[in-house]
Amino acid sequence: MAAKPVAEQARPVKRLVVLVSGSGTNLQALLDAIETTGTAAYGAAIVAVGADRENIEGLARAERAGIPTFVRKVKDFETREEWDAALAEAVSAYEPDLVVSAGFMKIVGKEFLARFGGRFVNTHPALLPSFPGAHGVRDALAYGARVTGCTVHFVDDGVDTGPIIAQGVVEIRDEDDESALHERIKEVERRLLVEVVGRLARNGYRIEGRKVVIQ
Repeated sequence: MAAKPVAEQARPVKRLVVLVSGSGTNLQALLDAIETTGTAAYGAAIVAVGADRENIEGLARAERAGIPTFVRKVKDFETREEWDAALAEAVSAYEPDLVVSAGFMKIVGKEFLARFGGRFVNTHPALLPSFPGAHGVRDALAYGARVTGCTVHFVDDGVDTGPIIAQGVVEIRDEDDESALHERIKEVERRLLVEVVGRLARNGYRIEGRKVVIQ
C-alpha cells in the first residue's frame, strides 16, 4: 500500500507590532486586509499597537479592533535615549516578527535598532533616495519633478536611508498642490504597505547589502 502524503504544515502566522502617531489610516488598511483575507492567508496578525502620544485615532482604531495598545511619550523620560529604550522594551514584550511604522513620527535610536534592525518597516512619501526627510512631497513639487510616489523600506540609523523593499509611482499633475499630491500618494502608500507586509510575512526575506530579496 502506498504511503499517504504528509499534509503540508501551515505557515506560522507572523506577529506584527504597529506604531502610530496620528489618525492611523495605514493601520486601518492593515486591519482591513487581515480581516478580509484572513489571518492565515495574509500571513500576519497585529498583536499590539504603540504610540508616542495619547488620545489619537490610531489608538482608538486598535482598541475598537480589540488589539492591546501602549503609549511611550518622549516627555515622560529625561533623555531621548531613555525613551528609545522604553519603547524598545514595550515593543519587545509582544515578541514581534516585524514592526511597522504606520505614520509614526518619531525617529528611533540605537537601542530600538539594535533589537529590531532589519525588521522595522517604514513608508516615505517620495521615491527614495530622492527627497528624503520630513517634506518629501513639498520638495518634489518645488524641484519640478514629473513623477514621485512612495517607498516602503527598512529603517536604519539614517534619515530615510534604509534598504528599499518596494516603491509605487504617482504622476505629478500641473494643477497639484502639496495637499492634493499627498492624498494621491497616501492611496498608493496604503495599498503598497499592505502588499509588502503580507509578502514579507508569508514568504520571508533576506537583506543583501542594500537589496531586499523576498523569498
